[in-house]
Amino acid sequence: MSEKAMTKPKYFGMTGTWLTVWVTVACATDMTLFGYDQGVFGGVVVTQDYINQLNLADNASLLSTITAIYDIGCFFGAIAAVMIGDPLGRKNSILLGTTIMSVGALLQCTAFGVPQMIVGRIVAGIGNGINTSTAPVWQGETSKASWRGKLVIIESVSWRVPLAFQFIFIVILYATVPWLPESPRWLISKGRVEEANHILAALESTTHDNPYIITASNEIQYAVDYERENSPSWGELLRGKTGKEGGTCTMRRLFLGMGAQAMQQLGGINVTSYYLPTVLIQSVGLTEKLARLLAACNSVSYLLFSFISIPNVEKWGRRNMMIYASLGQGCCYLLITLLLRLNEMDGYAHKNEVASASIAFFFLYYVFFGIGWQGVPWLYPTEINSLSMRTKGAALGTATNWIMNFMVVEITPIGINSIHWKFYIIWTVFNFSFIPVVYLWYPETADRTLEDMDRFFRENHDVFVFRHKDAISTKRPLAYIEREQDEVRRTSSVHAGMAMDAARNKSNATEFNEKREGTGRNATLSTDGSHDEFKEDV
Repeated sequence: MSEKAMTKPKYFGMTGTWLTVWVTVACATDMTLFGYDQGVFGGVVVTQDYINQLNLADNASLLSTITAIYDIGCFFGAIAAVMIGDPLGRKNSILLGTTIMSVGALLQCTAFGVPQMIVGRIVAGIGNGINTSTAPVWQGETSKASWRGKLVIIESVSWRVPLAFQFIFIVILYATVPWLPESPRWLISKGRVEEANHILAALESTTHDNPYIITASNEIQYAVDYERENSPSWGELLRGKTGKEGGTCTMRRLFLGMGAQAMQQLGGINVTSYYLPTVLIQSVGLTEKLARLLAACNSVSYLLFSFISIPNVEKWGRRNMMIYASLGQGCCYLLITLLLRLNEMDGYAHKNEVASASIAFFFLYYVFFGIGWQGVPWLYPTEINSLSMRTKGAALGTATNWIMNFMVVEITPIGINSIHWKFYIIWTVFNFSFIPVVYLWYPETADRTLEDMDRFFRENHDVFVFRHKDAISTKRPLAYIEREQDEVRRTSSVHAGMAMDAARNKSNATEFNEKREGTGRNATLSTDGSHDEFKEDV
């Protein structure tokens, strides 16, 4: 890349915090589309005009399939991201996914029959699957370690407008993604080191020759080279091999990321995200109007409590948030199960009271989920996987999320209709089981650089992480800090020495030129004098 191109203002002149903020805006908008479909379609499926238009009044199975088929599209989109993520880069992958989503949104909001609605939801899902696999990686690779965690009326119109409203988010993505920086880690993996260094400098609001930038770039290059030498191919992974001596723990890291996404869905969030109005109508006995009103209130509450995790995700740590959220969610589902059991008992005198009480625990469940499980599973695969496997790991994690999402959304209406209150026992058991799983096997990633995690897995092959203090601490291990400081000092001294050598060479060159010029003048004077003497002799 030419020096002229490098010095030309990029990203509208933004650097540092503001540049990171705009990358976050793009990624947050991308992920909002995922949550938006869940929230909106939960209200759409109980809208009478939607049910009448698509002839779904007596077909709960088809209704659940139309809802869940979106997740199948997302699953295949996530699988597609495995293949296109590295060749296209983070930005181009998101723009491709956004274009596909535009087509899907248009098909849905103009649908007058089941086939078009199904096709529209599959197409939109493919685009969303690509985007939800890519956005967390892009965000994670362009953020500081301490910021990553911070960074969802008339009859016919009542369901067409919300589906069409997706275009607002799509426009935001088209307006922001093209001019934002590519992932520096992806650029280095493609050999574009100089360009990556300038982006790292822009994100830190400093110069590309700053020792910290050089150290960060060197660490990324080392991780890239190490992974190229040690990480297994897809064929080796399928045959159960894990690279040279299992040095990078590739399979273990893949399973940790996929497991986090699976636990998010098996915690029962989409029992309520897609079907809260249905749950309140069929399980609690509310009217459609009141159920939709409470679902809307719950969405606002969910949004507000989700903000609590933003300033605390680094302080509390990923492990603690998942463990304590699972405990809270499990208690909520346990109480929901008991209260709905009483509500369904023949002759029980306080049915209305226990039904009303269960609503409070549906709301409280969302509080725990919003704080703990809403964001961490999307963040974790990008932090836990190595650079060479980061796109693939995030895509496989996302694919796991979507296939589990499909399963939950598909069985929920059937489960509520068939086994009633017993259906909620499933989610109670799952939530409580996640506590030991996270405690035993999931290392902490808060306040670590992505290169710190590579170093941890190269040096620690014990799967039971709770036995290692550095693996579960919410603070960055001192050993990693000292290594980084030593590297920065070494880089600084090397560059200081190079600068002194350059200055010395420049001084020597100047002195040499001055002497040469002086010698030239003396030679001229000598020649002139000899000439005069010659003339006098003659």
